[in-house]
Amino acid sequence: MTNARTTWIEKRRFNGISDSGHEIALDGDKVTGNSPMELVLIALCGCTGYDVVSILQKKREPLTGLEVRAQAERAVEPPSVYTEIQLIYRVSGKVSRKAVEDAVKLSKEKYCSVSAMLEKTAKIIAEIEYVDS
Repeated sequence: MTNARTTWIEKRRFNGISDSGHEIALDGDKVTGNSPMELVLIALCGCTGYDVVSILQKKREPLTGLEVRAQAERAVEPPSVYTEIQLIYRVSGKVSRKAVEDAVKLSKEKYCSVSAMLEKTAKIIAEIEYVDS
């Protein structure tokens, strides 16, 4: 079981902490920290990025860098869930394009738990950019 908690600081600011012991600032006004919905997108980028790097390293691909960006649309009516998310994978290194495409697909279809949850409400589209192939 994973545990997490937030403590209200002031206004729409909270301090969050989980079992790992790392604290994070949350701010619904986006002044002193990320909003909860921004953190969801960051979690998605981190989750799928971790998967892709891990898969490519296991395949011994010469990956030298990976940046994952997310652009998302939200529903107009509350609870304003994400309805469409575009993930852009910016890949550096002399990696096989097929290996990268396979890694992105495996992350989406099998490994990334954040993606699996978000796909209940959002269409997730992946795009891959190669920096130096």
